[in-house]
Amino acid sequence: MNQTLFLFFIFLVTTIPLPAQTAVQAPVQTLTLDETLERLGGLGLLEFRWDPFFQSGTFAIADHSATFETGEPGATGITLINGTELLSCPNPYMDQGQLRFPEGFVTALRNGLEQAFHDERVLFRIAAIIIDPGHGGKDPGAIATHVINGKRTQVIEKNVTLTVALDLYSRLSRAYPDKRILLTRNGDTYPSLEARVDLANSVPLKDNEAVIYISIHANSSFNKQARGYEVWYLTPDYQRTVIDSEKYADDLAPIFNAMLQEEFTAESISMARSIVNGFEEILGKTLPSRGIKPEAWYVVRNARMPAVLVELGFITNETDAALMLDEAYLKKFAEALYKGIMDFVKNFERNGGLVSVE
Repeated sequence: MNQTLFLFFIFLVTTIPLPAQTAVQAPVQTLTLDETLERLGGLGLLEFRWDPFFQSGTFAIADHSATFETGEPGATGITLINGTELLSCPNPYMDQGQLRFPEGFVTALRNGLEQAFHDERVLFRIAAIIIDPGHGGKDPGAIATHVINGKRTQVIEKNVTLTVALDLYSRLSRAYPDKRILLTRNGDTYPSLEARVDLANSVPLKDNEAVIYISIHANSSFNKQARGYEVWYLTPDYQRTVIDSEKYADDLAPIFNAMLQEEFTAESISMARSIVNGFEEILGKTLPSRGIKPEAWYVVRNARMPAVLVELGFITNETDAALMLDEAYLKKFAEALYKGIMDFVKNFERNGGLVSVE
């Protein structure tokens, strides 16, 4: 071979691309369902739900959840944390009728749930719930006498409110062992209006904690036909001081005070609506709803927090009064309040203290 041909041959060898060799990929490490549950076990008690129709599953722990759909082996999919946060990670898949969870999926899932628990700890939470049974002791509140089931019976507001409040206290204490559930009175005593709101305003709170106030009453009217429950919140244009002004510069204190007033109003309206919804669900058409209304009652205007005043019904109405004398219906009043408060707390804490008043 002459020198020219030899050089041309070298040129071809060095410039023409050779077929690429297929890389050998290491098998993806996968886990069974039991192994995945064990890997996540340190987060708490886990529940796994499987939907065979949609080929999707959900891991649930406390109030948190992670939902996924299966896909092809090696494919990337989306896992949804608490219905809002999207995680992009390897898809779980079916292999001979068995679920397989890629290592990357399990790691991403654990990280996502740990972040959810972290956010839960730093987001706003209700740390205390104040239950205020209206009146008491020397102040009986509204009183009416009716003939019910052929028997002349007296209905006293302070007794009705205390019975419902004690039941509500018991329910909330069981549901929220991590929260302070406080009563302004737990017997036939008369704490003054000032003492009631002082108790609420003196609850120590961390920066990410809040407290709510529910005052329980029974209504009365010269109109014996008036009946039904209603929930009152503070008139939005009522001006009050809700901050410790000494903590802010003179020019900033009014601004922060106005912002917090607006926040408390929105939260109070939201809580009032939740309670009305609770009454509608538990009591149905047994007792009519009179809705939510604004008013500057003493306790709601002086409690520096979201606050509502609930009128269970009219003592002066024979039908309402009969319900207030019925032990089963007193429990229903407490259950309705309980549901309304629970729904508000869940909404408040899930959204980091943000509520909607639409």
